[in-house]
Amino acid sequence: MRRVAIGLAIVVVVAACGSSPSTGTATTIVPGSGDVERGLVIYNGTCVACHGPGGMGVAGLGKPLTTSTFAAGLSDSELLTFLDIGRAADDPLNTTGIAMPSRGGNPSLSDADLMDVIAYLRTISG
Repeated sequence: MRRVAIGLAIVVVVAACGSSPSTGTATTIVPGSGDVERGLVIYNGTCVACHGPGGMGVAGLGKPLTTSTFAAGLSDSELLTFLDIGRAADDPLNTTGIAMPSRGGNPSLSDADLMDVIAYLRTISG
């Protein structure tokens, strides 16, 4: 458990440096700065396949985001880090056994795109 906590701390520190993996350029992350409408468009083009319309989830594939205490419990920066890295199917914290691909499986998404998705997610999660 301690190794997991240390690993998460390292990920958060690295993410806080603001490097954008998709472009290699510096990105300033301002919590709450995403565009909700643009986030919905990106969500519908990338995330909907696994997490369903409106984040309602897809049985056996993607968890509902409307009731996700995991996503709701993360800051925007932490959620950005999670979306950037994803989660392997064999990760001990993975409760579905299905991989969550980095950047939702769309490596062309920038950090700004992900912040827009996060802004949208904040409107649908309770």
